[in-house]
Amino acid sequence: MLLKIIILQHTPLVTAGYLTNLMNEELVETTIIRLDKGEKIPIDLDIFDGMICLGGPMDTWMEQRYPWMIEEKNKIKEFVLNNQKPYLGICLGCQFLGEILGGKVTKSNPPEIGVLNINILENKKKDQLFQNFDNQIKALQWHSYEVSELHNSDVTILGSSDITKFQIFKYKNHAYGIQFHIEVDENTIIKWSKVPELKNALEKYLGGNSIDELDKLLRNNIQEMNNNTKKLFENFKNLMTTLKFHA
Repeated sequence: MLLKIIILQHTPLVTAGYLTNLMNEELVETTIIRLDKGEKIPIDLDIFDGMICLGGPMDTWMEQRYPWMIEEKNKIKEFVLNNQKPYLGICLGCQFLGEILGGKVTKSNPPEIGVLNINILENKKKDQLFQNFDNQIKALQWHSYEVSELHNSDVTILGSSDITKFQIFKYKNHAYGIQFHIEVDENTIIKWSKVPELKNALEKYLGGNSIDELDKLLRNNIQEMNNNTKKLFENFKNLMTTLKFHA
């Protein structure tokens, strides 16, 4: 069964990363929308079985600087709330989902940047995407803002860190926000350090030599991270297939 995924991308270097490798290996057709280049999200979203919204150096409140955010948020809202289709929001995409569901996006104190631990909660056992994850995983964090004050009876928190409560949350059983970067590959740090805003944030909080140190740390943990990406994508694909079959 051919599955169709729309990917919302906000900047040239922050791509779907290792997820791209997995989608290329499977029966998945991807449509990448480069919002930063003025590309428009299709009017008919019903042709897609899933949506992945990536990260970027911008923040959710920067609508005047990035006016395409307004339409993007409306399209995510349509896909998640009206169409009730599988959504995976990573970092910025996670924060968009939090806003749409009634939460706020506030400054992290302190920011989370580095290869850090995420605690997966016990309710993962009943969740389609995270049921086969370990209780604690290592993941790349690179954010200065986070979802907070999300009081929605249809939202379930699935994972937290010492700083960020809403590391993983879901709306009903089809839309997921993931604050960390599940999509990393071995070249992520080198690529992303070429984005001025990301490089500045990294060096501000971790010091001037932090790029090489973080690159080494990520490469030392990349096998475990990629194994978790494989689990997540396989589970997301099964979710799309299930909902497509029952539509």
